[in-house]
Amino acid sequence: MTEERVRTMFRNHSFRSRAAGTLAMLLSLAVAPSARAYHPITSTAGSTVVLTGHDLTLDQLMRIARDGAPVSLSPSARQRSQDAYDLLLEAAREGVPVYWFNRGAGDQREVSIFTGDPLAPANKALLEKIQLDRFRREGRSWSGAEVDDEALVRAVMAIRANTMSYEAASPPLTQMLQDLLNHRVTPVIPLRGSLGEGDLAVIAAIGATMVGEGDAYYHGERMKAIEALRRAGLRPLQPFAADDAALISSDAYAVARAAIAVEKARRALDWADLALAIDLQGMNSSITPLSSPVQAARPYTWLNRDAARVLGLLRGSYLMDNDPHRIIQDPESLRASSIRQGSAWQAWAVLRDTVLLAMNSSDHNPATRVGVSPGDSWELSTPQMMRYYVRGSDADRHLHGYVLSNANWDPYPLANQVEAMTIALGNMDVAVTQRLYRFDNTLFTVVSPHDVLSPDQVLQHSGFRSDYTAADIFQDVQGQMNPVSPEGNAIIATVEDLQAQTYLKTVRLHDTVEDTIHLLALDLTTGCDWMTLRRIQNPKRGFGAASMALCRDLDGTMTDRVAFINVTDPARYLDHGI
Repeated sequence: MTEERVRTMFRNHSFRSRAAGTLAMLLSLAVAPSARAYHPITSTAGSTVVLTGHDLTLDQLMRIARDGAPVSLSPSARQRSQDAYDLLLEAAREGVPVYWFNRGAGDQREVSIFTGDPLAPANKALLEKIQLDRFRREGRSWSGAEVDDEALVRAVMAIRANTMSYEAASPPLTQMLQDLLNHRVTPVIPLRGSLGEGDLAVIAAIGATMVGEGDAYYHGERMKAIEALRRAGLRPLQPFAADDAALISSDAYAVARAAIAVEKARRALDWADLALAIDLQGMNSSITPLSSPVQAARPYTWLNRDAARVLGLLRGSYLMDNDPHRIIQDPESLRASSIRQGSAWQAWAVLRDTVLLAMNSSDHNPATRVGVSPGDSWELSTPQMMRYYVRGSDADRHLHGYVLSNANWDPYPLANQVEAMTIALGNMDVAVTQRLYRFDNTLFTVVSPHDVLSPDQVLQHSGFRSDYTAADIFQDVQGQMNPVSPEGNAIIATVEDLQAQTYLKTVRLHDTVEDTIHLLALDLTTGCDWMTLRRIQNPKRGFGAASMALCRDLDGTMTDRVAFINVTDPARYLDHGI
C-alpha cells in the first residue's frame, strides 16, 4: 500500500469501512496463496556467468536470477564433477557402502539397493528405473502455495548448479540444470516443504521438471513441463546413479532466499545512510557525534565507516556553519542513528560472507572427496574410516578418495546470522521511527512549520500524517525480530530429529527489509520537507549535494515513494565506498 493511499485513507471519514474491506481481501489472499500472481523476470540476458564452484558473487547471482544471464560450468568445475561421479561408481564396485546410492536413505540407510558394478546391465536398468521413478514422483507429491517469483527459482537453480560441481552428479544432470537456466525453463516449485535444512521437497520439484513431470514456465508462460522442454528443444533427463541425492540434498532454497534478502538489505542500508544525512539537515543538527575524534574514541570498524560516510554526505552543508540557534545535542535517535546503522552494516557483512561461502561450497550428504588419502589426516587410516575409502581402478582412471556420510546440510551459522540481520535492522528501525516523531517536537526543531511556512506550504508539509503509518509498520518489525525458537520433530522413523526453520527466518528478514524500506520512504519524505523548511527559513543555507539531488527527485515522485526507493539505485546519489 502506497504512502499516498494511506494518507488519503486517513483523511477519509470512511476509513474504517475501507480498512475492513482491505482486511477481508488480505485474508482471502492468505487462505488462497496459490492464487498469487506470478512474477516473471524481465530478461536482458547479457554475458555468460561462468560457474567455478568457488567464486560466484552476489552480483553474478542477481544477473542470473533477475536478468536471465546464461551460465556455464568452467572446465575445472566440470572435471571436478566428473571425477566425483566416477569415484561414486567405483565405490559401489569396491563394495564401499554409500548412503543414498547402493544403500537406502533415512531409515533405510542399512538396506542394500544393489551390489557390484552400477554399469552392469541389470544394475544399470534398476538404477535408471529407481531414479526416473523418484524424479517423476516429486512432480505429484505436493500441493498448495507455489513460489511466485521467477528470480527466486532461478537463484535456487544457479546456486545448485554451482555447488553441485562438488557432487557426484551424472554429466546429463549437470548439463540439464544449466539448460533449464539458459533456455528459461523455470520449474513450478512449492513455497513450503523445507524444514530449513536440506531443502529436499522444494528442490525435488526442479527434478520433476527435468523429466517432464508437473508444470513449468517457459519464458514466463505456464504450461506442462514436458511442453516447456519441447519448446526449449530439450529432451527429458534420464537420471542415473545417485542423481536424486546429488540434486536435492542441498540448502540451495534457503541460501537463495538469504542471498536475495542480503542484496536488498544492502540497498536499504544505503538508503538509510542517505536518509540520516537528510534528517540531520532537516533538524539543523549538531554533527559532533560523527566527527573523527569522537569516532576514534570507539574504534568499531563498521560504526566508524558509517559515521564517516554520513559525514561525507554532509560536505558543503550549512551544518558546518556556526548557528547560534542550533542545539548542543540532538535526540538520541539522531545522535545514535549512525551507531545503529553501522551495527546493521556489520551484521549485513557477516551474513553476506556466510551466504557467499554457502554459495561456493558443498552442503551435500554424502561428501565425495576425490584425491583424499588415508595419510592426509590421522583418523582417515583407522579401520572405521578405511571402510569408506575408495582405492580406485582402471574403471575410474585410478581415482581414489572417500565417500562419507555427514550433516553438512545443517544450515548453521547461516540460520543464526539471518536472524541476527533481522534483529539488527529492527534496532535500526526503531531509531528511524523515533526520528520521525522528533520532528514534531519544537524542543529539537526549535521552530514550528507555522513559524516559517505559509498556510498553503504547511498543508503540504508531511508532519503527523506519517506518524500513524510509521507506528503501524514498526509494530510488524517488533514481531519479526523475535528469534524463532529451536524445533525438533523426530520424523523419518526418528532419524531426522532437528529442524532449522530457515524458511521462516528468511521470511522474517525479507519482511523486515520491506518494512525498513517503507519506513525509510516516510523518513525521506519528512526529512526532505524539513530541508525545504530550512532553506525557506534561510535561503543562504547550503546542503549536501547528494541530499539536494535526492530530495529533488523524490519531490517529483509524489505518488509512491516506496516504489521510488525500490526501483532506484541508491548509488545514483552516493559513492559505494563503505
